[in-house]
Amino acid sequence: MTTPPKIETERLTLRRWRPSDAGALAAMHADPDVTAWLARGPMSVDEASDVIARFDAHFDAHGFGPWVVERRADAMLIGLCGLSHEARAAHPMAPCVEIMWRQARHAWGHGYIAEAAAAALADGFDRVALSEIFAWTADTNLRSQHVMQRLGMQRQPARDFDHPALPEGHALRRHVVYVARPGGYAGA
Repeated sequence: MTTPPKIETERLTLRRWRPSDAGALAAMHADPDVTAWLARGPMSVDEASDVIARFDAHFDAHGFGPWVVERRADAMLIGLCGLSHEARAAHPMAPCVEIMWRQARHAWGHGYIAEAAAAALADGFDRVALSEIFAWTADTNLRSQHVMQRLGMQRQPARDFDHPALPEGHALRRHVVYVARPGGYAGA
């Protein structure tokens, strides 16, 4: 399956990663507001380079993956958004395809991630022909849940889980699950 070089929306470009994006990815992860909902915290530029290599390998293996989200007005990298094949045996949702996103703090509140996610969902359903795409987040992460709801994703309480990478009692351990299906999400 051939991956398109980019996807464009009204305000955004979703594109493949470049090695030169490592600094911006590391800078985004240096903000505690951005990493507050992640099992991991800040990352070095070298770690960001490793993440970019994994994203690139994912695109090559599956024909989809997490895209760079650039604002078209100034070509600034403002986040990441895309699809990820979850196949780790220890993960409660495996196997499935997850939509994931992360955004630089300065870009919050403008609807960019919902716009990017709608484009990633459309690509997943239209080009990749997926039958469902999941999203999950900590049950306390109301901002991401709002994006899922705005996208028209449906809550799946029976699939909620405790994140296996987080210890018992960790504030982010309990995760809620949403699903999108073709024709059943905003932008379809």
